[in-house]
Amino acid sequence: MIVMTSEQLETLIRSGLACDHCVVEGDGRHWYATIVAAAFAGKRLIARHQMVYATLGERMKTDEVHALSMKTYTPAEWAQNGAAHG
Repeated sequence: MIVMTSEQLETLIRSGLACDHCVVEGDGRHWYATIVAAAFAGKRLIARHQMVYATLGERMKTDEVHALSMKTYTPAEWAQNGAAHG
């Protein structure tokens, strides 16, 4: 099994989604991401997560990325309350 780094995971997310802010932390199997993207505007939480999962493609299915917890914000949400918490 290939062990992914946080930098690689962040690069994958950024390559598929225009992010204003993206920070990924984790231990190689369990990941935590804070992502800010204008594309999240008007989207429900599940749709936002699906957009992020789409950037990872098969890696989610092959267990390269075992678990990804995320906080997703629009730039306005991030400016209002996310930056203080994320």
